[in-house]
Amino acid sequence: MNKRRVFLLEEEALNKELKELFVKSGEFEVVGSATDGVEGLKAIEEKKPDFVITELVLSGYDGLFLVDKINSLGLGIKVIVLSVLSREDLITKAIARGASYYMVKPFNFSLLKERLNDLIDVSPESGKVFGKPTKMSIEEKISKIFINVGIPPHIKGYSYLREGVKMAVETPDVINSITKKLYPKIGEKYSTSASKVERAIRHAIEVAWNRGRIESINTVLGVRAYVGAEKPTNGEFIALVADKMLLEGA
Repeated sequence: MNKRRVFLLEEEALNKELKELFVKSGEFEVVGSATDGVEGLKAIEEKKPDFVITELVLSGYDGLFLVDKINSLGLGIKVIVLSVLSREDLITKAIARGASYYMVKPFNFSLLKERLNDLIDVSPESGKVFGKPTKMSIEEKISKIFINVGIPPHIKGYSYLREGVKMAVETPDVINSITKKLYPKIGEKYSTSASKVERAIRHAIEVAWNRGRIESINTVLGVRAYVGAEKPTNGEFIALVADKMLLEGA
């Protein structure tokens, strides 16, 4: 029996992780992947997979636009949206535009496979929601803070910074070894060097500060820590966001 063909449109680390999991499962074939919506759509038109698994937040075309474009191809491709965002309006829009499933991160791979198998004999317009949490996930809380302070999700530093904050929430002591432990662990996950992680995080913080939203930043962090052009170090920013989340019961 021919394996069902899957195309991945996610951040690089998750694309890699999903590829490995699909290979181990032996049930599906990953025919391609991309991190950019424009590049991904071209590849999807060429490869004509059975399924597309996509994030909502992408560079180029975003996930909602891609759902529209993929359905307009008329190839019966079923689109599964994976996202840390569990807002009702986004879920409703994704399903209304033709997504077959919406799963909220973090998700269970076995459940994802089960849903793909469920979809094999179902029309692409089935539109169901799975994995919706009863409360906001840690990833969604971090993403919400970053959006409010002005860190754009399409830059590399966004993902690295989110991972750093998550690590600091789960293991607070890691903030005391940011160079020796935190950067290398993030680099290992994203297949890059610790120095590139450090530079990308610094750039992400600089982008937020250069947008001049200092009052918003102070409000979000809950302290009046910065004025004017003054900005925190990578470690200070990660610690501030992690502390805020711990105080709020993350």
